[in-house]
This record gives sequence, C-alpha cells and structure tokens, in this order.
Amino acid sequence: MMLRWSWAAPRLALAPAVVVTLIGFVGSIAWTIYQSFTQSRRFPEYKIDSARWLSQYERLFANETWWTALQNLLILAIGSALAIVFGFILAALIEREKFGEGLFRTVLLYPLAVSLIVTGLVWRWMFNPSLGIEAFLRGHGFENASFNWLAAPQTAMYGIILASIWHGLGFYMALMLAGLKSINTEIWSAARLDGVGVGRLYIEIIIPMMRFTFLTCAILLSLGVVKAYDIVVAMTNGGPGTSTWTPAYFAINAYSTRSNIGFASAAAVIMLLITLAIFLPLVAATAWQARRREAARG
Repeated sequence: MMLRWSWAAPRLALAPAVVVTLIGFVGSIAWTIYQSFTQSRRFPEYKIDSARWLSQYERLFANETWWTALQNLLILAIGSALAIVFGFILAALIEREKFGEGLFRTVLLYPLAVSLIVTGLVWRWMFNPSLGIEAFLRGHGFENASFNWLAAPQTAMYGIILASIWHGLGFYMALMLAGLKSINTEIWSAARLDGVGVGRLYIEIIIPMMRFTFLTCAILLSLGVVKAYDIVVAMTNGGPGTSTWTPAYFAINAYSTRSNIGFASAAAVIMLLITLAIFLPLVAATAWQARRREAARG
C-alpha cells in the first residue's frame, strides 16, 4: 500500500497544475486556432464556412501593415541580439578584472527590475526633444544635436531597439558571467602558459565552450521579441503611423480596435508558428548540446 501511495502522491499533487495547463494553455491555443477559421467579429462564432475557412488568413497576408509588422519583428530580433553580444563582452571584462564585480552586476541588472512599460516611458522621455537628451545637449552648447528618433518612421524602431537592449543587457550579462565561471580555471592557466592571445582564446576556446549558454540566451531573446507589445505601446503606440507595429501589437489592435476576433486569432496563430519555427530548432540544438556535454563527462 505504501508503494502504491508513494507512486500516486506526486501525481495527485501535480494533477491541478496539469488540468490548469491543459485548459488555460493548450485549450486557449486550440480555441484561438479554431476561431481563426471562423468569421467571428465582436463575439465568437463556432460555425466554419467551408468556402471561406481561410478568408482571415487571406485578409491578413493581403494587409500591408501585417507585412510591416513582420519586417519590424525581424529588425527587432537582429537589433535586440546586440544585448547578447554586449552582455558577453561586459561579462568577459568583469570576469577578467574581478574588481567591482558585485557593483557592476547590481547596476547592470537594475533595469531588469523595471517593467517594460516603465522602461518605454523612461526612454520616451529621453527621446523627447524638449525634455530629454536632445535638450540636455543643446543646453550645453551642441545647438545642432538631434536625438528625436521616435518622431521619424525611419528611426522610431531603432529607438525601441535601444530601449530593449538597455532593459535586457544586465540579464544576458549575468547569464554569460555564469557561463564563464563554469569554465575550468585550468583552461585559462594552460592558455596563458602556451602564450595564447586573449582574442584567440575567446574565439577558439571560450565561445565554443559556451554554446549552451548562447543557445539559452537566444531562446529567451526570441520569445521576448515575438511577444513584444508593451514597450511599443509605452514608447510609440505603434507610431508614427504604423511604422513600429509588431505582430503582437497588430493582433491586439485587431481585437481591441477592430473588434474582430477571427482576424486577431489568425494573426495570433501566425505568431505561434513563428515562435515554433524559432523555438523548436533552438531547443533541439540545446538538447543536443546537453547530450554531448553529458557524453563527454561520461
């Protein structure tokens, strides 16, 4: 009886979480996919017209703003990846110097404690020509200084990228620092004895050994980029025009402004497919790296 209870007890404890996950997560995804094939508008419908079951997707890909949102998603992904690059550089500098590590780590991690809404509002103020950096520079003699990126469609997305990098830089630095500390100190000592240069050491030895850390950072970054919404709302609210719309902003706008559940669901399903296309290969690569590491240890 004791053996049976020890087998059943953990499963009973996990049952509520499994039920909530199935209903709240898997169920919501299934409902959204189903609604994307209906003609639902303000209220959901559950009848699928066999002659028009792909009409929401046809409307979606015929919409120029949707293509703008996809383009912005790519720009945001490439730009935000700089947070991983700079995070690694900062981690390497801190790891080498040691002095002030706790202070620098605390200061650089502080932005992570601030929500993306607050981050967006702060950077919106900093880009304000009458209150922010531009006003500061002009007040100190730089009369031609210009830092009003959010006012121009060509530069507004870069302002969002800059704020995103500032917000996530400390987090990726902490992950990279943990990865660097996990490397055996004998490797550093052997490299010094062999006279290996610092640049060659990092490029040929350290970075390949930290592939697992880089993959983890890439997974976390990709998830954050695909669902980017709050920082866009806080900084530009999608403007100027539709120049800073992202897929998440597009989907929520389709539901809240257009009151079109079916159209918004179609956008959400495409977002899910984009996430899977990015997430699954990265997870597979991470699992493969983990198996290689375990095999090497064995």
